[in-house]
Amino acid sequence: MIRLDAASFLLQWAVGGLAFCWVTTRRREVGIGYGWLLRAVYLVLALASVVVGRAVEPVPIRDAAAMLVVLAAGGALAVSVRRRRAGVVGERARVERRSARVAAMTGIDRERSDGPDPSVAEFPPALDLVAPLVGAVGLVAAGLEAGDPAWLAVVRLAVGALFLGSVSDAMLLGHWYLVQPGLTRGPLLELVRWTAVLWPFEVAALLVPTGMASVLSGTIDDGYGGILGWMWVACALTTVALVGVTRAALRERAYSAVMAATGLLYLAILTAFGTDLVARALLA
Repeated sequence: MIRLDAASFLLQWAVGGLAFCWVTTRRREVGIGYGWLLRAVYLVLALASVVVGRAVEPVPIRDAAAMLVVLAAGGALAVSVRRRRAGVVGERARVERRSARVAAMTGIDRERSDGPDPSVAEFPPALDLVAPLVGAVGLVAAGLEAGDPAWLAVVRLAVGALFLGSVSDAMLLGHWYLVQPGLTRGPLLELVRWTAVLWPFEVAALLVPTGMASVLSGTIDDGYGGILGWMWVACALTTVALVGVTRAALRERAYSAVMAATGLLYLAILTAFGTDLVARALLA
């Protein structure tokens, strides 16, 4: 149904990651460095998609869209860097509350010169939507090129992009709490919820005939006596279990719970990618 080509996979991953970058940056709570990290990482993945696609198996619309993703993500990154002195609303409020507490305890009230500057215009989060919207066109083109039926190939690429993007960004955000320890858990909980919501759609898209049910029944030979089919089942079930345990860990009040959740998300990335990639390889 979908050929397992690296160019489409890299674009898929970049589009999903950038889409959930916007989901987080729109909250105006996480420091601007997190946005820099995600835009830079997924910009590189989109650029790799262009290079691999042109070298191995060109799909003109997909490759052009991937190049536009590179430009859009790079443009958003440049704007954010230029407006870095503004910080974000949530960060400014946190700094002000902390300064007020220090002043109340010590009686010393001094103005910080190294904090966010409210006089500078903030980065507009809507800019982070441009890259994934442009990249979605490339995913549709890749699905139409690879699939039969085409609609199923497009659905699998689109749902897979969101599924992989949400779990990848959740893991990266978990690490960001080391940089911004005063950050509330709301942004991380939102990404974990999105991963849980997308999981059944990911599994259902891969089960739609001709899908993984045919592999499990033996209609499609995986070449290993059915082991790969059951490996896919294990990856899918383990992913949703890890997401559930991560959500439970985040209910704990201790700060160490965030680090425990991040470790669980490391494992969830491995099983989530196994869920997507094993199925696509078997159904190619």
